[in-house]
Amino acid sequence: MAVLTVRNVPDEVHRALKARAAEHGRSAEAEVREILSAALVPSRRILLGDALADIGRDLALTDEDVTALEAVRDRTPAEPLELP
Repeated sequence: MAVLTVRNVPDEVHRALKARAAEHGRSAEAEVREILSAALVPSRRILLGDALADIGRDLALTDEDVTALEAVRDRTPAEPLELP
């Protein structure tokens, strides 16, 4: 695990952090880890299929729309990437 040092934290922020940690029964360090995790890591993984289905629902796509899109879709296989 990585180590993170945060310098020049204002006194009022440090006091608020310690108070919040005490409310949750954690150390200030554990509270910082929880705050960072909640802010940066999604609570649930977004699945691509679910995201695409949501877009389709938002756009109110019908089966006819999907059929029309399939009819004009380029089915040419992708060329393999050649690296130098």
